[in-house]
Amino acid sequence: MARETGPRLSEAQIAVHWREERTYPPPAGFVAQANAADPGIIERFGEANFPDCFTEYAELLSWDAPWHTVLDTGDPPFWKWFTGGMLNACYNCVDRHLPTGRNRAALIWVPEPEDQATETVTYQELYRRVNEFAALLREFCGLESGDRVTFHLPMVPELPVAMLACARLGVIHSEVFGGFSGAACGDRIADSASRVLVTMDGYYRGGSLVDHKAKADEAVEAARRYGREIEKVLVWRRHPGRYSSRTPMVLGRDFFVDELLGGYHGRSVPPVSMPAEAPLFLMYTSGTTGRPKGCQHSTGGYLSYVAGTARYHLDIHPEDTYWCAADIGWITGHSYIVYGPLALGTTSVLYEGVPTYPDAGRCWRIAERLGVNIFHTAPTTIRMLRKVGPEEPRGYDYRFKLMTTVGEPIEPEVWHWYHDEVGKGQAVVVDTWWMTETGGFLGTTLPALQPMKPGSCGPGALGILPVIYDEDGAVVAAGSGRAGNICIRNPWPGVLQTIWGQPERFVDIYYGRYCRDPGSKDWHDWPFLCGDGAVEASDGYFRILGRIDDVINVAGHRLGTKELESAALTVEEVAEAAAVPAVDEVRGRAVEMYVALKPGLSPGPETGQRVTAAIEREIGKIARPAHVWIVPDMPKTRSGKIMRRVIAGISNFTDVGDVSTLANPEIVEDIRHRVQSEKLARGDVPRELTAQEAQEIREFGTAE
Repeated sequence: MARETGPRLSEAQIAVHWREERTYPPPAGFVAQANAADPGIIERFGEANFPDCFTEYAELLSWDAPWHTVLDTGDPPFWKWFTGGMLNACYNCVDRHLPTGRNRAALIWVPEPEDQATETVTYQELYRRVNEFAALLREFCGLESGDRVTFHLPMVPELPVAMLACARLGVIHSEVFGGFSGAACGDRIADSASRVLVTMDGYYRGGSLVDHKAKADEAVEAARRYGREIEKVLVWRRHPGRYSSRTPMVLGRDFFVDELLGGYHGRSVPPVSMPAEAPLFLMYTSGTTGRPKGCQHSTGGYLSYVAGTARYHLDIHPEDTYWCAADIGWITGHSYIVYGPLALGTTSVLYEGVPTYPDAGRCWRIAERLGVNIFHTAPTTIRMLRKVGPEEPRGYDYRFKLMTTVGEPIEPEVWHWYHDEVGKGQAVVVDTWWMTETGGFLGTTLPALQPMKPGSCGPGALGILPVIYDEDGAVVAAGSGRAGNICIRNPWPGVLQTIWGQPERFVDIYYGRYCRDPGSKDWHDWPFLCGDGAVEASDGYFRILGRIDDVINVAGHRLGTKELESAALTVEEVAEAAAVPAVDEVRGRAVEMYVALKPGLSPGPETGQRVTAAIEREIGKIARPAHVWIVPDMPKTRSGKIMRRVIAGISNFTDVGDVSTLANPEIVEDIRHRVQSEKLARGDVPRELTAQEAQEIREFGTAE
């Protein structure tokens, strides 16, 4: 078989074949009420006004003492924002709203079981709960400013209460996503040197009451193996007064929070005034190997940035009812469920469970009943909702003014469904690109001023200066059709301060590749490497192609997985698609596509043919998949992310790794049997992989 030829791209370049989509203007009614409707705001946040432009964000907050320096570049790249300023994050999210908004709902919590009552927490009630728990943390646990505490909590009101109580004391919190294992929680406890673990006995997921306390014992034991001893485990009860776990409480270590709180009823704790650069929280990312990566975020810079971006890019007003359907265990939930919305004094909705439980209409019933007018979710969830109920939104009387998408690039086909069906053609769609390390949005539109373009996140967010570099550090020009590594040329207030306890790793990962002069104190010499491939259109809009390491190199052509998956999703019956590499003797790597169909549809031989034809049409013959596997479902995490490393392992006859934390681990064996049986029958079994190839497959889809 002849080797296909074509231009060999540099390591930073990814072949781009995506067609540019047309743009859509915002509705006039939205523009009329928008926080950012004055075109002058773009100039105010232009490069000529950097860094002082970000004082506009800082002035959204209440400060105990003013800053004397907006951006301190004395120790690059450890930037310090609003140096000299003093404030308290909890005061800004709770106390200062009491004079005019004490009876406004701060949080509306929706339990997963529909027969359980929705809970409304006013700003006054939030103030009471936060103060009582802060008093407990200070006096019963002995926590004080600078200490760390780990949470392993699900989507319940107790989580934002605990976060804000820590912020009130100046204690650094570290929330571990509730779906993570006890072992994952334990290594994060050890890395942060926490003495206290806050957890819950159980919570509802997919109609079942999950025993969550069992993970606490695993976490304590895992931390002990790393030399860290947990002194106290505080256990909230999902049903107060009733223990919902089969795991015994450990005498002298484990305590029910609802029993302890009686001793702190009515207590108030003065908010501790903190330096702007004091750490507010740690958020651990899912690195591929080695020590956990604890992203450290500041108090003043971070809170300013999430307040400003929530006001201007999400268009949040205090009178809005805003629902971010993410999990607080991820950065999206920290920034745009808790800190950003509450800093602006709005009402933030929390939902405990699965968005499709008990049926495809659940999200739309919640939106209709609560009067939600801003809806914020991820492409993963959008694809899931489109798959199980493509016409379901039509049956509900809700009206969104704005909808966002966050977490990964959204395929144009899915974008159109989101806009037309969920938004009913009346809502603005704000596509946002950012990550844990950045604290808030990097690429997105100003919804009243910049048109929507399906599949493109937009230009840089206010005050953000993106650039695409090739492997040699040369700028890839807008409109060239070439892709490269997207970086941010300038610091911004939301960027992580460091990796907790690993400053060298921080510099190496984010700044080492394109730093022009390690001795320079000029911020221009320190571009931030985001880790994504991207292409910039002639209009300055960026299309994110996925993580740099999540590309498939076919005969020298580096194909972005998102482009492959987007092409597959243009096939009418396809609901979800995932592209993975398979080791190929001739081309190095070949593309294998996994697709799941919409409910009620049965696959036929023509389905795979249509997927192949769509990829050839949208991208070209170089991207033709070696196989199209039609599966009943994709292996997914509890947050709905497709685990591409698992199916890549199946395609390559290698170990798929730990699947115990998947939402549907049973599907893995089903897919493995089907795919590998067919490959064996065809004689299509790869040779034994080298150690490097095996590592590539194991880490596919899990890049830092």
